[in-house]
Amino acid sequence: MLDVAPRCFPSISFSTMSLRPLLAASLVMSAFASSSFCAAAASSSGGSALPPKVASHTAPYTLIGKIERLDPALDALISPEATFETLAEGFTWSEGPVWSGGAKDGHLLFSDVPQNRIYRWDARSGLSVFHTASGFSGTAYDGRERGSNGLTLDPQGRLVACQHGDRRIARLDADGKTFTALADRYDGKRFNSPNDLCFDKRGNLFFTDPPYGLAPSSTREIEYHGVYRVTPDGKVTLLTKDLERPNGVALSPDQKTLYVANSHRPRPVIMAYPLRGDGTLGEGRVLFDAKALSSDTTRKGLPDGLKVDVKGNLWATGPGGVLILSPQGKHLGTLLTGRATANCAWGDDGKTLYMTAHTLLLRVRTQVKGL
Repeated sequence: MLDVAPRCFPSISFSTMSLRPLLAASLVMSAFASSSFCAAAASSSGGSALPPKVASHTAPYTLIGKIERLDPALDALISPEATFETLAEGFTWSEGPVWSGGAKDGHLLFSDVPQNRIYRWDARSGLSVFHTASGFSGTAYDGRERGSNGLTLDPQGRLVACQHGDRRIARLDADGKTFTALADRYDGKRFNSPNDLCFDKRGNLFFTDPPYGLAPSSTREIEYHGVYRVTPDGKVTLLTKDLERPNGVALSPDQKTLYVANSHRPRPVIMAYPLRGDGTLGEGRVLFDAKALSSDTTRKGLPDGLKVDVKGNLWATGPGGVLILSPQGKHLGTLLTGRATANCAWGDDGKTLYMTAHTLLLRVRTQVKGL
């Protein structure tokens, strides 16, 4: 999510998850094994018919967007003939995609943050409502972003969500209806509104905590916007509070670098932090500065969700769509979606990139696999 000025809603202009990379083969296999859990959850999660303005498309899908090629190295990552397919539309602000299951029997889950829903999509049955209270379980909320944002799978393949309205990180229980909190406080104080997250191969969880889901009537308990780590036994550690609006988060293939997007219009950057053996961060550096791009009013969006491919390139949502950056931070090209794009995640056989682009769910084939 972004600052109030560039929000994502139809009457405003813009706004964040993500499947955060599953960074070891064992995690991938456990995610595949989770498909039966997610399918069972879909049937018991309080799902309902699609809202009136939400539409699920069927093949052949409408094609939109184009690819901006800035470096020949991009050709090895995505074909010049690649097209963006529109799978569904009508969302208020789509976010946080994550793929669950195998290449043939899996499905995509993603959030509609303002509508407090998680949707499910697969090529066989199209779009359905997966959960109707994805981020806020209460009765009174006077803000605009109450639902879940970033989604991922834990090492056991269970769905874990950043919940704005409930101000916590929570795991969906086996009944497919209720959530169990994994972290809701730091130093006794409630989080602002956890936004995006990823696991490392040891089961440590990294997440960001900007203020986008705080309602006007909410009592703010933490004044800064932190990046945190949660150990498998539940210990919460503040890693940094130096970013104005920490948003997307991802790990490098060797898990020695933590990437964090800063969705702050005066400083729209993607940071790279060395990750020490004890889980703390070294001094961060600016991997990519998007200020020049964000000053172009035709390119909607700011740095938001992050994913990493097996070669270490970053696929980072930002001004114009999805920016493709080398591990050194060189801008190789952009998937120009024509709208503010919140996040992306690989699915199917690992070479289909799904994109949550404001009111749309899109996909495109790539020539490199995601982690």
